[in-house]
Amino acid sequence: MQSDVGAMIPPTLLFDLDGTLADTAGDLCETMNVVLTRHGRARVPEARVRHLVGGGARLLLERGFAETGERASETLLDQTFGEFITYYSTHIADHTKLWPGMEPLLARLSDAGVGMAVCTNKVEHLARQLITELKIDRYFPVVIGGDTLPVKKPDPEHLFAAVRQLGGDPKTTIMVGDSEADIEAAINAKMPSICVSFGYSRAPVPELGADVIIDHFDEFPAALAKLLPTHFSGWV
Repeated sequence: MQSDVGAMIPPTLLFDLDGTLADTAGDLCETMNVVLTRHGRARVPEARVRHLVGGGARLLLERGFAETGERASETLLDQTFGEFITYYSTHIADHTKLWPGMEPLLARLSDAGVGMAVCTNKVEHLARQLITELKIDRYFPVVIGGDTLPVKKPDPEHLFAAVRQLGGDPKTTIMVGDSEADIEAAINAKMPSICVSFGYSRAPVPELGADVIIDHFDEFPAALAKLLPTHFSGWV
């Protein structure tokens, strides 16, 4: 009997970073406000910043300037992007923490041989720095950042590149995120998706089109079993 080669390929999980793996809003908020105040703008409350995150630092700054007055010019965004990266790189994990249940879940997935990658619109070297400081870098041999490729989420190539590097199969891959860019990327790639309800989506989570929504990572195994029962049916 011939073996099913496709069935032998481990499933693949692609995780967004900000708002999905970790609660990064505190450090992103402070960095943005440091930059804004340098340029004569008011601080934006952290509760509001959570709805501005998504799409990378430049877009966060663009939204921050729009929140506090006149929109920033491209020249100003070029300047402040550099300021943002410099400050954030030295304060990247002052307040950032993994969401509850994340670390033991990653350990369980790793022990099961599941391939995992980070797919984020954050600058790649900052994403790698952050997962190292959070002590989860060992779970993610592949990191695709917003500047890794000529495209970023919601372009499906952002996801396909991670799957190729992991040696996975798009047909047994799930995208895990918290925002429009994540779920739209999954839809564009024709991959199933899991959306966390506690992240930084600018739109109501039920309207994003994710296949499963979870309110805590304790619910993640059941979501996996629903989307890829062949691989995860014994997890619940």
